[in-house]
Amino acid sequence: MGPDLTSKRWIVAKGILFALLAVLSGGLIIFVELPAFHRAVLLGICVWAACRFYYFLFHVLHAYVDPTLPSAGVMDLVKHLMTKRR
Repeated sequence: MGPDLTSKRWIVAKGILFALLAVLSGGLIIFVELPAFHRAVLLGICVWAACRFYYFLFHVLHAYVDPTLPSAGVMDLVKHLMTKRR
């Protein structure tokens, strides 16, 4: 195993990549005609990436990026980020 990821920017980039992977694999399932095996693999990737993104939103951001971020829900997080930017 390599060293732990400590850069806050790279941690956020990794979370965004999980979200992108979930959206792309979900989109392929919905919009592209594929054999059942390929759809099953894409579904597994979609679920895994969505779970990792959820974990990122409610644990990684709070524990490793900014301890002041609320972890009560997505709307609280968005509200906090919107007021922080002003």
